[in-house]
Amino acid sequence: MGSSGLDEHIGGGFNPPQPTAKGGPDYGRFIAAVRELQDHARAVDAPDEVITQAADLLEKVSALLAPFDADEWSSPSGRRYDLPNRGGILGVPMQVAKSDDGRVRGTVRFSRYHLGRNGAAHGGAIALLFDSVLGLTSALLTQGPYQRTAFLHVNYRKIVPVEKTLHIDAGVSRVEGRKIFVEVTLFDPADGNAVLTEGEALFVLLKPGQP
Repeated sequence: MGSSGLDEHIGGGFNPPQPTAKGGPDYGRFIAAVRELQDHARAVDAPDEVITQAADLLEKVSALLAPFDADEWSSPSGRRYDLPNRGGILGVPMQVAKSDDGRVRGTVRFSRYHLGRNGAAHGGAIALLFDSVLGLTSALLTQGPYQRTAFLHVNYRKIVPVEKTLHIDAGVSRVEGRKIFVEVTLFDPADGNAVLTEGEALFVLLKPGQP
């Protein structure tokens, strides 16, 4: 979509997603199936003929969906607030919420799709998770939806395992005008709450119409 399409949406070049029910009751199942497929694609060691059959099926699915490609303002992906990650497939699955003490806490589970090597989640997947969690934290705790990441710093303390439920804790460190400083910790409750990774970021509130 070009700039003319952006002009149709109030708020200039940056617009928070508008909730939708598009996709119907099976959209969550559809997204879950895509995620499961990603895991199988990373893990599978199948005979050649099975891979051929799977490729044929996937091409048929792509052909089925292709006529319905839409821009980001129309697609339900990222706008289904009733689903984990708003029905998106890019982010690492998580379940987080604002706590009574003004923090954002919850659980996260890296899947086989996020594997780097030797049972560890890829560092880029961890950074992706942190950007998502810290953006949500900044927006929830400051009530400022129009903001973008200015910087993100990640400290990799220990190996982050895949296929294991981990805990995450995030909060706002300080606010300086349009600058919102946030921090996050990922830890393993099965290992004495050992700190696995820490991060800090700066989010900046956008001016009206700023992309």
